[in-house]
Amino acid sequence: MPAGLARLWRLPAPSRLGRPAALDVDSVVTAAVDLADRDGLDGVTLQKVAQVLGFTKMSLYRHVGSKDELVELMADHATGAAPDLGAGHWREGLRRWAAAIRARYALHPWLVGVPVAGPPRGPNAVGWMDALLRTLRDTGLDPGTKVGVLNVVSGYVRQALVLEGQLAAGRAATGLSQEQVERDYGRSLAGLVTPDRFPDAAELFTARVFEPEPGADADGDFAFGLELILDGVAAAIDAVSRR
Repeated sequence: MPAGLARLWRLPAPSRLGRPAALDVDSVVTAAVDLADRDGLDGVTLQKVAQVLGFTKMSLYRHVGSKDELVELMADHATGAAPDLGAGHWREGLRRWAAAIRARYALHPWLVGVPVAGPPRGPNAVGWMDALLRTLRDTGLDPGTKVGVLNVVSGYVRQALVLEGQLAAGRAATGLSQEQVERDYGRSLAGLVTPDRFPDAAELFTARVFEPEPGADADGDFAFGLELILDGVAAAIDAVSRR
């Protein structure tokens, strides 16, 4: 078994003679997550983690093989254990799953920037996968389709948070609220997006889509998009039941 995978699952390493190690994987990962929460993922280096812990950079290589391995360890740690979604209809289970993973990302915003190199490998990541699949257990969907649902729902949550973060950065740069940004956009382009040139896009401006109601927020947009996805899952389940 690769050493990195063994460390990810916290499998015991061969014992060594001499004094017990003053460092372990968990202390390294915890320090790195704290750094990322404060400075972002780009602010985490093996050198900085070592300094926080009071060790040399070389001391860390006994517990993490590389920066990439450290990031994978951090992501699995920060994602945490999957929630108990309880019994009930698959649709409510998927809503709870999406809300729970979105909340984890909100606690650790840098998680959405972690590169996705393949399927989940860590115990926490596999636990989240298992929790979602459990909600689909009695739907009649085949395993491949269930994995497809997992990819679509998790990808939607991740991308929605990326967009929220980018919009927040834009608001911070301009000092405007999201309502002001959308209102200014609609009013400035209304005279340029004309029906003769952009007939369908122009309808958005005449319908005052970009005059949002006070108090509109990202939660409503997120819920709307998730329900569209769940409608698609429902259609797939109905197709199976008809067959």
